[in-house]
Amino acid sequence: MDGQCSERPHSRTPTGRMSSAVSQNSRISLPVSTSTKDSSCMKVPQDSAHRDRCSHPTTIILHKSQSSQATLMPQEHRMFMTEAYSAATCFKMLQDMNSADPFHLKYIIKKIKNMAHGSPKLVMETIHDYFIDNPEISSRHKFRLFQTLETVIRASDILEETWEKTFTRLALENMTKATELEDIYQDAASNVLVAICRHSWRAVAQHLETELLTGVFPHRSLLYVMGILSSSEELFSQEDKACWEEQLIQMAIKSVPFLSTDVWSKELLWTLTTPSWTQQEQSPEKAFLFTYYGLILQAEKNGATVRRHLQALLETSHQWPKQREGMALTLGLAATRHLDDVWAVLDQFGRSRPVRWSLHSSSPKNSEDLRWKWASSTILLAYGQVAAKARAHILPWVDNIVSRMVFYFHYSSWDETLKQSFLTATLMLMGAVSRSEGAHSYEFSQTSELLQCLMVLMEKEPQDTLCTRSRQQAMHIASSLCKLRPPIDLERKSQLLSTCFRSVFALPLLDALEKHTCLFLEPPNIQSLYSRTTEALDLMLQSLIMQNPTAEELHFLLSHLYIWLASEKAHERQRAVHSCMILLKFLNHNGYLDPKENFKRIGQLVGILGMLCQDPDRATQHCSLEGASHLYQLLMRHKIEALQAESQAPKELSQAHSDGAPLWNSRDQKATPLGPQEMAKNHIFQLCGSQVIKEIMQQLTLAELNDLIWTAIDGLGSTNPFRVQAASEMLLTAIQEHGAKLEMVSSMAQAIRLRLCSVRIPQAKEKTLHAITLLARSHTRELVATFLDISIPLDSHTFQLWRALGAEQPTSHLVLTTLLAWLQERPLPTGASDSSPCPKKTYLRSLAAMNMLHELQFAREFKQAVQEAYPKLFVALLTQMHYVLELNLPGEAQPKPQAQEAAVSSPQSCSTSLEALKSLLSTTGHWHDFAHLELQGSWELFTSIHTYLKGVGLLARAMVQNHCKQITAVLRQLLPSLQSPEERERKVAILILTEFLYSPALLEVLPKQAALTVLAQGLRDPSPEVRVLSLQGLSNILFHADKERDGIRAAAMALFGDLVVAMADRELSGLRTQVHQSMVPLLLHLKDQCPAVATQAKFAFYRCAVLLRWRLLHTLFCTLAWERGLSARHFLWTCLMTRSQEEFNIHLSQALSYLHSHSCHIKTWAALFIGYTICYHPQAVLQMLNAVDTNLLFRTFEHLKSDPEPSIREFATSQLSFLHKVSARPKQ
Repeated sequence: MDGQCSERPHSRTPTGRMSSAVSQNSRISLPVSTSTKDSSCMKVPQDSAHRDRCSHPTTIILHKSQSSQATLMPQEHRMFMTEAYSAATCFKMLQDMNSADPFHLKYIIKKIKNMAHGSPKLVMETIHDYFIDNPEISSRHKFRLFQTLETVIRASDILEETWEKTFTRLALENMTKATELEDIYQDAASNVLVAICRHSWRAVAQHLETELLTGVFPHRSLLYVMGILSSSEELFSQEDKACWEEQLIQMAIKSVPFLSTDVWSKELLWTLTTPSWTQQEQSPEKAFLFTYYGLILQAEKNGATVRRHLQALLETSHQWPKQREGMALTLGLAATRHLDDVWAVLDQFGRSRPVRWSLHSSSPKNSEDLRWKWASSTILLAYGQVAAKARAHILPWVDNIVSRMVFYFHYSSWDETLKQSFLTATLMLMGAVSRSEGAHSYEFSQTSELLQCLMVLMEKEPQDTLCTRSRQQAMHIASSLCKLRPPIDLERKSQLLSTCFRSVFALPLLDALEKHTCLFLEPPNIQSLYSRTTEALDLMLQSLIMQNPTAEELHFLLSHLYIWLASEKAHERQRAVHSCMILLKFLNHNGYLDPKENFKRIGQLVGILGMLCQDPDRATQHCSLEGASHLYQLLMRHKIEALQAESQAPKELSQAHSDGAPLWNSRDQKATPLGPQEMAKNHIFQLCGSQVIKEIMQQLTLAELNDLIWTAIDGLGSTNPFRVQAASEMLLTAIQEHGAKLEMVSSMAQAIRLRLCSVRIPQAKEKTLHAITLLARSHTRELVATFLDISIPLDSHTFQLWRALGAEQPTSHLVLTTLLAWLQERPLPTGASDSSPCPKKTYLRSLAAMNMLHELQFAREFKQAVQEAYPKLFVALLTQMHYVLELNLPGEAQPKPQAQEAAVSSPQSCSTSLEALKSLLSTTGHWHDFAHLELQGSWELFTSIHTYLKGVGLLARAMVQNHCKQITAVLRQLLPSLQSPEERERKVAILILTEFLYSPALLEVLPKQAALTVLAQGLRDPSPEVRVLSLQGLSNILFHADKERDGIRAAAMALFGDLVVAMADRELSGLRTQVHQSMVPLLLHLKDQCPAVATQAKFAFYRCAVLLRWRLLHTLFCTLAWERGLSARHFLWTCLMTRSQEEFNIHLSQALSYLHSHSCHIKTWAALFIGYTICYHPQAVLQMLNAVDTNLLFRTFEHLKSDPEPSIREFATSQLSFLHKVSARPKQ
């Protein structure tokens, strides 16, 4: 540099320039404050600082002759003085650099840079003069001057050619100079050359090319400059960059002969493999050298030479990452022209012993092991570079490359290095494929295996940290793979989605992720890293739907999102709903879906978004609402486009047949918003979440509504309170708006019951029950049948559902009617299996209906309905008790499960049915009837099949005696039951009817003639018990209705006699009992005032005696036919009262009851009958007579003392006397 002093462009030195401004003794002091801010300037050794500080004065002497100063005009003088002062200041600052600390140095450089903006020429001249005038300054000082010069040149807008040449020469001279600062001094000089390239790169490039092609391996600094030029994006415009790259290629072509030079080749290899002071960052010179080497091999025509050089390169160390990347780059560049040779080299290297060893060794033991440990990483990167550089020739090689990459992925020792190399290589491969023409029509065979590697990679990512771009890189690769043929199969695609969602959504919160990296030397920007990762996931989803733009594919993608949308963790829901919203927004804005294809299960998505609109997290709320709004727009557009496609179908079809054009192509659809859609958009984005969901519901089909409701029902079982609340509201809204047209109501009701027990929020439970109330308006029968199946046993949650069914009065009546219908389905378990397809279910439903009728009597919602349905309930429950008793009767052998079921359920069911009847009486105001049986302990009669009929009779009799107001209503309910095919119903009906014959209210419903007809029909009933009960009812009409016409009583007695004869051959205990009970009434009616009645009574009495097989039937016949005196009466009394004690009591009580008869003949005949009994059985009579009966008997005999017939007067007198004596005795 010292030899160039005479060639400086300006003759004036700073001292000469300033000497004319001031006198020789004048001094200008230049104080410079030291900055205390942080500095990023390079630090250099300080060993020469003291020497440089002593060799230069601290002041500048300005001198010039007075004659020269006098010649200057005032204005020029001021300009001259300003320039002189600036030059002096700059000079002073350049001088102070030597002793400045890094902070002060930064300040000085900044000041000089600012000065250069105003006077670049002055600053450059000052720096140049400083170099010339001070040739002995230290290397450290020069280093700082070069830094300053670089800054000034970069800050200058224009660099004059003179300065360009001067500083180029200065830089070239110092680039190769060896100093104690070593490389940093050379790099500072080289950076001046780089800065000059900003103004004139071609001239610098020419200098570099000349130095590069001398045949001697270039100096490191030369390679450093070329490396900076090749890697910098700021120095060149796009056009200049292309020119520079072309010039590099030409340099490489000219350098091909050097490959044959042994010294040059060895030095090249040595330079490439020599470790740098830091191996974490690639030095510019080495980075350029790998590129340059690859370009030279690319230009080499001899394949053997290329192989030899590449083999030598691969046999060097693979320990450092930048070294591996550089090797891969060289191989890739060489493959541009020598693909076969590079493939062969890589294949041979992969089979070599060191590489095979590295695949099976996970713990290196020495430095030699480390040298080969990551050789597989180099191979992976090399395959990626080969694919990237081969360009148009790569498609036939893709499957082979992928198979090798998959192999090294699976069989290499897993670590971060292998993972990153695999991802980098795969990204390069996918980039090369995407740039290749014909890639979309090419069939690739290894995409599935590559996709599997990506999934394994993501699964191995730590789930609690996010420190690298591995996830987003893997998803970018997956997006590219989705575009290739053949398409990914559904199973593999499902695995991919599940893996990606789990890898991204399950990450901890960003705060937690940042805590994991707080101790890193260079912690990543977690927010940015996470945002880019989610963007990669969204792009992958969009890529999948673009490749298969169908509603089926959309449902497939969303179905994998649903599990995350329902996550218990708020941040997972937030992330999932954001991805869902982005996907819906993408589809809404691009219109990819076929309008002729219906959406699949879109109701599920609507339901989930609707619930998330009430998420406590505001971000989740916002994304859900926006997603629902985009979905609404998508549905509206889909509907409009479908209508348009329908209207245009005939025209397009004719065109398709004429020119072969496709009817529709989703890729041709544009997202052109229509007027109505735009209106909908403005409207929908102004609504809240619930209103948006309600609007969407209006657009859903019935199947989609069902999906939405099922989603809401599932939400009721969530452990998230907000989700349960939102689900209940959405369920209520959906049923309120569309409940009447829903299907599968039974399944929905069962599901609601299952979820209801887990609902702990009162408001949510109330809304769910209200939804049941609304649903019952249109689906009462289905709901009743469903709830019956789950009401054994009945729990509190199911009972709440029943109460909800009856919350509205019209529905409560229908519920009871339906329950009564099920109650009347009463198959017996043993026989029902032959006649009914589902006897067990029907049998259980009948018992469940009985149980529910019992429970609902106490429910406030059913109070009025139960009151109004009392007659139906009364008859139905009485019949049900008989049915339950039948279930427990011994009979034919039942199958074991049914026998166990009957044995277990019947006693409980019997008790339930009885309690249901009791509660019916008590809750509806019939306390008198209830008390009548309760106080007599008569309820026990209903617990046995043998005493059941007696209990029913007592209850019906109590109703008559208490003048129950429901008798007429019950009678109307009984009449249809008399025609029922079920014996038990006819039996209960005829039994109640026989007791109601004593009630005056009977005539309001059934006149006596009609009652006689009904009873007569009962005599022909298939059931013997019904016939016996009809006979008993007939006897009640005959013998206790004294005011009726004689003809009716005579006809009734004739019918009774006919029945006795018809049944004579059958052994029926019930009939015999009824005949025994009829003998006294028949005997008394022998004295009926109507001859026809007396005649029929005689005939019926005789027939009954024949049936009862009395002895002396001939004597009995003669007595009935011809005897009229007391002897005949005594004979007849003997026949009746000497049979048995049980019959004795029955006959005596019947005779006593006839003392109240309005017929004098019958009352007289009854008194005589009792008189005979007193004579022969005084104690027995006294035991049965109470005070009322005794007084009545006295009055009767007193009245008979005045009877016209002497024998009766005599008998009455004697009986009266005897009765006084007997009654005076104490009872035993």
